[in-house]
Amino acid sequence: MALCTTDALRAYARMMNTLDVKHIAPLLAEDFHYSSQWVIAEITSKQEYLGYIRPKLEAIAKSGAKVYAEMAVHDGWGGDPCVVMAQGSPSNLVATVLAKVSDGQITRLDMGMLPAPEEATRSGEYPGRTCIP
Repeated sequence: MALCTTDALRAYARMMNTLDVKHIAPLLAEDFHYSSQWVIAEITSKQEYLGYIRPKLEAIAKSGAKVYAEMAVHDGWGGDPCVVMAQGSPSNLVATVLAKVSDGQITRLDMGMLPAPEEATRSGEYPGRTCIP
């Protein structure tokens, strides 16, 4: 089965909800790109992204901070699937994540406040989480 955008986003959400990069690492293209409103320079390779995200996930785990990655659809941007990110509680939305897939691999992830996470149609699905407080 070929990887689709929803599958890519579900893998990203599972990584964030479990704080384990193993859910997304094998799906990333070697020339993967990551852009975030909160990261100065765009990341332009799989290895660079893994070097960035692993310590970030470890820091979140050590801090005890709660992050929530929920599957959603952003109607305002053509009905594209997305992930809405929240911190502290599922209602404290902080970002939207969009993905691009090509040739069965994730080629790009973009995180930011546009499209606004509050404007997404949320699904209530938090991949990797069994209980949402």
